[in-house]
Amino acid sequence: MINEDDLEGFGYYGNNLSFNDYQRKASRTAIYSMAHQILYPALGLAGEAGEVANKVKKLLRDSTKLDRSAIADELGDVLWYISALCRDLNIDMGDVAKRNLEKLYDRMERGTLGGSGDKR
Repeated sequence: MINEDDLEGFGYYGNNLSFNDYQRKASRTAIYSMAHQILYPALGLAGEAGEVANKVKKLLRDSTKLDRSAIADELGDVLWYISALCRDLNIDMGDVAKRNLEKLYDRMERGTLGGSGDKR
């Protein structure tokens, strides 16, 4: 049953949901065995990312209209698996997001956004 804390956490009262709030709330829905921690969410992440790619691919194959809602649902599943993997690795999602932005802005300032390689 959803309670008032859940509603507040999901922005029902106009509050933004932080990555760390999402991670904390999403972790309550993780039902996989801790014997499979890290592996289960990593494989699930790959599968869900594939589902996002498959929906986009069908735009090319079938020349259909973009179904933003269906893609958003799959992106939500991707987010859940990222959250679970972060939890299993004892990493805050907010820290991951912050580190990623710092890396991207550093690359932008140095003119290395394009190209390949983690250490550019």
